[in-house]
Amino acid sequence: MNSINTNVGAMIALRNLNAINAELIATQNRISTGYKVASAKDNGAVWAMAQTQRAEVRGLDAVKESLSRNSSVVDVALTAGESVSDLLIELKEKVLAASDTSLSTSSRNALKSDFDAIKTQITRTLQNASFNGINLLDGSKSAIYALANARGSDSLTVAAQNLSFGGSIITFSAAATFTSATAASNLLSGLNTSIDNVSAALSRLGTSSQSLDRHATFIDKIQDTMIASIGRMVDADLAKESAKFQALQVKRQLAIQAMAIANQAPSYLLKLFGR
Repeated sequence: MNSINTNVGAMIALRNLNAINAELIATQNRISTGYKVASAKDNGAVWAMAQTQRAEVRGLDAVKESLSRNSSVVDVALTAGESVSDLLIELKEKVLAASDTSLSTSSRNALKSDFDAIKTQITRTLQNASFNGINLLDGSKSAIYALANARGSDSLTVAAQNLSFGGSIITFSAAATFTSATAASNLLSGLNTSIDNVSAALSRLGTSSQSLDRHATFIDKIQDTMIASIGRMVDADLAKESAKFQALQVKRQLAIQAMAIANQAPSYLLKLFGR
């Protein structure tokens, strides 16, 4: 039916034009944001899954910071502990030299002065073996704990190693000294034990440091994998979207022409009236 009140062709052309414009806007958004799912409106289920994974990735950032911070604490403790081990070896050298019965009193006293100075240096080293206010060598901490997962439900434990004088590792006291060859000889056993104990303690700290480093490497890998998975869910294929954008622009031009043709249809009715 020909009518000037109802132009069905124009309505169909307008509906098609509106649909093309809507699709063109959506494609433009994908190109400008780089996302095919930029909000819950685009795809609620996928967006929700992506947000959950993003939260996990951000949580892993905190895990890496915790691992890095605790690794620094252990590394400082290891550096100080190695210095203490070297100083203990120097102490043994002084004590062994002082145990020589043929040594003069003045020479033994000089060795004693060196011995006492080295003990003071050990104490000073232990006091300064802290990072971020945490000291694993002076007995102020029993252990530290690093985050192991983004949910906070697991942690890596690093046991402290108390290298204070008179403890279970360095067994002789801070007041220990010698004034005779016999006294020096008696110190040798405690020094040998302490040297062995410190070596074992540093080995334990080294193992803990390796565990922290290995877990940090694992967290890096799992985080990269999760980021890639999120990208596969929400990132737009820009090459595909670019091609689609070009096609939609052509379709819009054709829809506009179809709309113009449909709008001209009523004017043909004038010819029925000799116009």
